[in-house]
Amino acid sequence: MKAIIIDDEKHVRDVLRMLAQWERFGIDEVLEARDGEEAVRLIERHRPEIVFTDMNMPTMDGIKVLEWLQRHAGDCKTIVISAYDDFHYMRSAIFYGSFDYILKPIEPALLNETLERAVEEWKREALNRKSALENDRVASEAKPLYWDRLLSSMLSRAPAPDAAGQLEREFGVAAGRTLFKIWLMPVHAFAAVKYGGNTEVAFSALLPVVNGVLRTSGSGIAFRNLDKRDELAMLVWNLQDEEALARHLLGAVRQEVRMQPIVAAGKEARQVADAYESARYTLIKCDLEEAPRERQPVRFEEVKPRAVLHLLNYAQELRWAIQSGSTESVDRLLDGIFETLQASGGMTLEQLHNWESQYGLLQANWLQEYDIRDGGSLHRGDGYWEEDGRFSFRRFRDEKRGQFHSLIGLLHGLKYRKEKNSIREIALFLRQNYKREVTLQEISDRFFLSREYISRKFKQEFGVTITDYVTQVRIEKAKELLENPHLKIYEIADFVGYQNDKYFIKVFKRAEGVTPSEFRSFAAAARQACGS
Repeated sequence: MKAIIIDDEKHVRDVLRMLAQWERFGIDEVLEARDGEEAVRLIERHRPEIVFTDMNMPTMDGIKVLEWLQRHAGDCKTIVISAYDDFHYMRSAIFYGSFDYILKPIEPALLNETLERAVEEWKREALNRKSALENDRVASEAKPLYWDRLLSSMLSRAPAPDAAGQLEREFGVAAGRTLFKIWLMPVHAFAAVKYGGNTEVAFSALLPVVNGVLRTSGSGIAFRNLDKRDELAMLVWNLQDEEALARHLLGAVRQEVRMQPIVAAGKEARQVADAYESARYTLIKCDLEEAPRERQPVRFEEVKPRAVLHLLNYAQELRWAIQSGSTESVDRLLDGIFETLQASGGMTLEQLHNWESQYGLLQANWLQEYDIRDGGSLHRGDGYWEEDGRFSFRRFRDEKRGQFHSLIGLLHGLKYRKEKNSIREIALFLRQNYKREVTLQEISDRFFLSREYISRKFKQEFGVTITDYVTQVRIEKAKELLENPHLKIYEIADFVGYQNDKYFIKVFKRAEGVTPSEFRSFAAAARQACGS
C-alpha cells in the first residue's frame, strides 16, 4: 500500500512520517507533497490508498484537494490534519467524504488508531469492489450465453418460455407484429484458415464485430446458434436500408479478419422461426464458390434446388479400391465422383457437410474392420478454403484424394502385417499339432481365411507348401528321438504322426538321404568320436 502526506510545512510532514506505524499497517511507500497541485500530480501517478492532507495551504488548499479526490480518486481514504478547529473546514471535510479529522498537535496513539481504521475500511471496500467487479464480469459473460440460448430457441418451433417477451422488453420488437429477417454466417472457413480449426475462437473474434455494427444501426442482434456447431445467426428488423447495412457489416468483418464472409439472407417473416427456415435453406443450397460477395449476402430468391450426392452409394466400390492398395484405383473412382458433383451444379454447404459426415462413417467402419482404434495420424482433408475465405473445388479434390491415400497407406500396411502374422500363427499351429493330420479346411475355419489364400501366402512366406512344412517338422522331431537308442523305429514313426513305419522310413530317407536306422548309427558314431 501507499500513502501521501500533503502539508506545506516540512516539520509537520516529518512528524507524521516518524509517528505513523507504516509497516504495521502494510504501507511500504510514503510520498510527500508541499501543496495541492504537487499532490494531484503524485496521486495521478502513484494512486496511493491513504491520503493525509492539511487544510490551510497556498495555491490549492485542502478543500480543493478533497473536492478533486472525490471526483478522481474516490477509492482512497483521506484523513484531514489541521491546526484549526473550524466548523467550515470540518463541514467541507465531511461533505467531500473525508474519513476522519485530526487536530494538531498530533497525538501518536490517535494517529495510529485512525490510520488502522482507515486501512481496514479501505481493504473491506476493496474486497467489496473486487466482488462487485467479479459479479459484473460473470454477468457480462453470462449475458451473451443467455441470449444465445434464448434466440437459438426462437429459431425452432419450440421457443423458450417468454422468449418473445424478453426480446420485446430488451429491444422493443414483438414477434407477430415486427417483420424479421435472419442472416446466417458460417464460421467453419474462418476457424479452418485463421484459428486452427477452433470454432470457439472464431466466434469470439466475429461476434463483437457483427454486434458492433448491428447495435450502431439499432437493427438487430447477432448470436451463436447453439443448435448448429458453426452457425453465427443475426436477427434483424426495421431495415430502412438493408443494402447499406449489409455493406457495412460485410466490410467490417472483412477488415477485422481479412476474409470474405458468406452471408445468407432469408425471407422476411413475422415469426423468427419462419425467417430462419428460409435463411437456412439459402445457406445450405448456395454455391460455395460464388457465395462470398463483397457487398451483399446471398438471398433466398437466388438459390436453386440441388441434388445431394451420397458418398455411401459408392461405399462398396471405395472399399474394394482401398483393399486393393492401389491409389490409382481410388483416384479413378474419385474422379468420377468429382465429375458428378460438378455436373450437379457445384459444391454447396449441404453437400460438404453430407460428404464429411458420410466419409466419417465409412472411415470409422474401415478402421473398425482392421481393429484400428486410433486414426489420429490420418490426413484430415479439410484444407479446402482459400486464404480469403472462398471455397476451392480444386483444393477439395486434392484434399479428398490425400485423405483416401493416407487411409490406404495405413490400412494396406496394417493388412500386410496382419496377414504376415496370420501365416506365422498358422505355422505355429502346425508345429503344435504335427502329430496328427491337419486339413487345409480346418486351418481355413480356424483362421477365417480362404484355403486358396492360405496355400498361396504360406508358400510365399516359407518357400514350401503346408504339407512339406509339416513333413519338415516331423523329420526334425524324429531326428531328436532317434538319438534315444531305446526307442524303436516304429515307435518313433507313430510318435511323429506316421502310423505306417515303412512309409515313415521312405519319407525320412527322401528328406535326409539315409534311413532312420542309418541316421541313428551315424549319429552314434559321431557322438563316440567326439567323446574319444
